[in-house]
Amino acid sequence: MAPGGMFTQTLAREQRAFLRRDRETWGPHLDRLRSFLGEGLREAQGPALILGAGTGLEVPWALAPPGTTGWDGDPWSRLFTFLRHHRWAPWVYQDLTGGMEELWRTARRTARQPWSGRLRATRATARRLAGLIHSLEPAAAPLARWLETHRPGTILAANVMGQFGVLAHRTVEKAFGGQAPWNDEEGEEDPLEMALRGWTARAVASFLEVLGRSGAELWLAHDRGVLFGNPRVTLGALREPWTTQLESLSPLEADDPLAGVDVAACFQGRTLDRHQRWLWPLAPGQLHIMEAMRVDKAKRPFSW
Repeated sequence: MAPGGMFTQTLAREQRAFLRRDRETWGPHLDRLRSFLGEGLREAQGPALILGAGTGLEVPWALAPPGTTGWDGDPWSRLFTFLRHHRWAPWVYQDLTGGMEELWRTARRTARQPWSGRLRATRATARRLAGLIHSLEPAAAPLARWLETHRPGTILAANVMGQFGVLAHRTVEKAFGGQAPWNDEEGEEDPLEMALRGWTARAVASFLEVLGRSGAELWLAHDRGVLFGNPRVTLGALREPWTTQLESLSPLEADDPLAGVDVAACFQGRTLDRHQRWLWPLAPGQLHIMEAMRVDKAKRPFSW
């Protein structure tokens, strides 16, 4: 049975909003992502694990070996995958960061008065919450426990890491009753925004560290960057950092969904191939730079 709770409710709302978008321009992106994930599923030796499986829009489940497990916190994801692919796969609904509920409890406890439940003054409370968030350590513990038990030989991450920061922001906003706790004054750094960026970086790094410890072959696809406005931009030859690959005659406003974490650098000593990037026009005024790479199976066995 799918769980309830703040995290699953928030993720379900984000998933519904994602699916309601106009997908007219998504064709080349979906073809490329499905081709990459499909290659990973075809090469899998035995049951695989698909992280961020969603509703099956991006995952070619027909290619998945028997016993392949989907993982997505959206409580409707398994059902929608069944309706789309006619496959009732084993499923895990837990939070991949292992830290969303702790973030929610911390934000709600800080934002509201304990005796009345009313919201505190937003600006001062946001600064206090920023200090508390610096001490939170999302550890991807549910994923680590599952991998220790099941030990799949192949793991696919289907565009899930870029959601960590988005869900963290939605969680904090919900704790403030939908009021925006962000400091939008020009020239000032927002301490809460910076704290959540640090939390996101720790969540992404911990997630990748757990995947690395599994020793499995990894097929990773994720948002590498987001451009806002309507820039005329192309991608040059693949090079690092990703921002140097962008070619445009006008200044670009770019965001890093992974909060500065270099995915490839997290797998020192492992062979990386199939490395590629492409542009995905997600919505008007929002252009995503997608990245995909394969990490070969570790030579040493699982280490926990």
